[in-house]
Amino acid sequence: MKFTRAELEAFRDASVPDLVGDGIRLLFVGINPGLWTAATQTPFAHPGNRFYPALAAAGIIERVPPFADGFSDADRASLIAAGIGISNLVKRATVRADELSRDELRAGAVRLEADVAAWRPRVVAIVGLTAYRQGFGRAKARAGRQPETLAGAQLWVVPNPSGLNAHDTVATLAEAYAGPARAAGVLKDS
Repeated sequence: MKFTRAELEAFRDASVPDLVGDGIRLLFVGINPGLWTAATQTPFAHPGNRFYPALAAAGIIERVPPFADGFSDADRASLIAAGIGISNLVKRATVRADELSRDELRAGAVRLEADVAAWRPRVVAIVGLTAYRQGFGRAKARAGRQPETLAGAQLWVVPNPSGLNAHDTVATLAEAYAGPARAAGVLKDS
């Protein structure tokens, strides 16, 4: 798929449904949908996003799905069957995450806790350290496993796979995502 800037702009403030189902063990939580994600209704869909390549490199999923064109029902079912769910801290789509206010991030953290209580994953991985710090009021938090839980789920913070986060590579993202995946039981030690 290709979109013009004007076509993408039409998706500003749109939302994307959560990708969850029965039996999710690992919930990845993005900051908020980008416009490409909103246009395709597929999490982490921008062609330059390294989320799915990192999941595949870590062995969490078998192959990189065709995410930039939007998921098929089979792609969605495959992730859910693997025990993986995807949500966002803030539901509204923006060009960049820095367009979000701290109040939006805080409100998203409160809503997420209620969602996690209902969905009951073993592990929640927040994808983005700055968003975690602002949304959860943890100014000095570091990436990795957190000392607290979220509605009973083990809580991790992992790097953002956006191309704007240039200091991480697919390999370093894969390494970071493998920790919560192992903790959730969706990735076995080899």
